[in-house]
Amino acid sequence: MSDKVILVVLDGLSYPVAHDCMGYLNGLIEADRATLYKVECELPSMSRPLYECILTGVSPVDSGIVNNDVVRLSHFDSIFSLAKNAGKTTAAAAYYWVSELYNRAPFVATRDRFTNDKQLAIQHGCFYQADHYPDSHLFMDAEYLRTQYSPDFLLIHPMNIDDSGHKFGFDSSQYRNAARQADTILSNYLPQWIEQGYQIIVTSDHGMNSDRSHGGILPEERTVPLFVIGEQFSHQEQCMVKQTAICGTVCALLGIEYGDKTVCHTLLVGDN
Repeated sequence: MSDKVILVVLDGLSYPVAHDCMGYLNGLIEADRATLYKVECELPSMSRPLYECILTGVSPVDSGIVNNDVVRLSHFDSIFSLAKNAGKTTAAAAYYWVSELYNRAPFVATRDRFTNDKQLAIQHGCFYQADHYPDSHLFMDAEYLRTQYSPDFLLIHPMNIDDSGHKFGFDSSQYRNAARQADTILSNYLPQWIEQGYQIIVTSDHGMNSDRSHGGILPEERTVPLFVIGEQFSHQEQCMVKQTAICGTVCALLGIEYGDKTVCHTLLVGDN
């Protein structure tokens, strides 16, 4: 068992689509190797505010990152900064807004696309700008970071599910098939991560609606999946997980001080 954590944020993935369409992840559940929980995302159900929520534990109305056009560094401790300050190694293969929140803002592609700087919160990074950047390439970027730098905390954040939702809507074959494709890609990497003892969380920032957007309170916009894989998880069937507790829970998994961050103790072995 390792205290290294991989957090996969499948942008725009609604809970019912994850539940119905992701056969490999559900196969792990049937084999008692994973557990799926239902999470209600914070508001507004938009990307940049919820990246901040997931990675700092601070809701958008308190963080000040209240829409996608707020371009500045976070004002709060994140998983990245807390891990770095504890002497851990951090990495991310993610959309460029993550770099703007925790490394440098605004994003300058020629400077920031590939990051290798131990002084930054995200020490090793591969950041992309196009929403249609292939998920397959993004996972290869992540695997490069994982094998090259052996980070204690790795964020993997692909965008194709969200991109398909914006183009075709919640109730579309394209949106569901983008989720199926992400599940297939995960099936190529998860067995090795599991074998090497990583603690793995697969979740989403928000869902999608039939208007090809998100931001409000509809269940398909707010309800997102949270799959957990690893021996440090309790795998209790009944467990209420708040999106604001993901940050503190990851810090607990990493074995680092997390200050006043909320932790979902029922998710973890020995904490319930």
